[in-house]
Amino acid sequence: MKINIYYGGRGLMDDPTLYVINKMQEVLEELHVTIERFNLYELKNTITTLPQTIKTADGIILASTVEWFGIGGYMYRFLDACWLYGDKEKIARTYMCPVVMSTTYGEREGKLALANAWEILGGLPCSGICGYIADIAIFDGNEDYNRIVEKRAENMYRTINQKMASFPASNQAVKQMVSITQNIDLTPQESEQLSQYAADDSYVKRQKQDIQELTSLFRDMMGTVEQEERREEYISELKEHFVPQPGFKATYKILIEGKRQPLIIEINGAVNNYYYGNIQDPDVEIQISKETMDDIIFARMTFQRAFMGGAMKMKGDFRVLRTLDQIFVFMENRL
Repeated sequence: MKINIYYGGRGLMDDPTLYVINKMQEVLEELHVTIERFNLYELKNTITTLPQTIKTADGIILASTVEWFGIGGYMYRFLDACWLYGDKEKIARTYMCPVVMSTTYGEREGKLALANAWEILGGLPCSGICGYIADIAIFDGNEDYNRIVEKRAENMYRTINQKMASFPASNQAVKQMVSITQNIDLTPQESEQLSQYAADDSYVKRQKQDIQELTSLFRDMMGTVEQEERREEYISELKEHFVPQPGFKATYKILIEGKRQPLIIEINGAVNNYYYGNIQDPDVEIQISKETMDDIIFARMTFQRAFMGGAMKMKGDFRVLRTLDQIFVFMENRL
């Protein structure tokens, strides 16, 4: 048995939906189920090809987080792609379990929206799970909540394994009578062929390799002076605004978009070292855009605000991340 998980959140560390689907994945893997995870925020440029991945699955989990209003744009784009490019015959044999956690109002509506969308596509329903989770710490040591998640995963396994039937839904009847898939200047066959062509891994890899070769070629054609300036970018600003913290020791690896190598920051009390290179097992690994890094350097943003606002991703110790704003005090922090 194989189950695909399509996660439509933003990948934040404190996202309760991530906790739930990780727990469900553990239970299903104990039942010898093959799990494949698709994070839509990482695949946002290829979402139209993802319906092809349903063909190899016996069931799927559609998971999203209500942070403001509704289930979010990534999940809607994926469902649109299923409607335009999905194999309707395969979808009709595929079970779907909706998982919607909210940090605000609307988890029940989000779960219902996913269930309705899948039934309109012709798919088979599974009992889902939804809840309002203001703080992910509520799961720690709460056996009742964890048991609920485990039972939902077990129910999904039994439903798929036993191929449980369900009554027809009225929204499927409405779809058969009045719904017409709209195509933009393409026939249904052309749309399906386009989706399959875009989903061709060898083609996509070949295109990526060509782009990388061209990028390297033009990058090498740039002047050596400009390359040297880019190699030292941000280092002088960080040195200038460094504030030692007695006894504090940490290593940061910052991957900045457009840079060939990550920026490494090594702190040991008053000793600080900066260079572009690589390092194994840093205390904190950060992914950030050049625009956001500039905002931090010019005191329009802090590291913590960038992380909380979703403009920066991180892996590692969150307490070590928070210390960045203490050891690098820019003008905004001094006022």
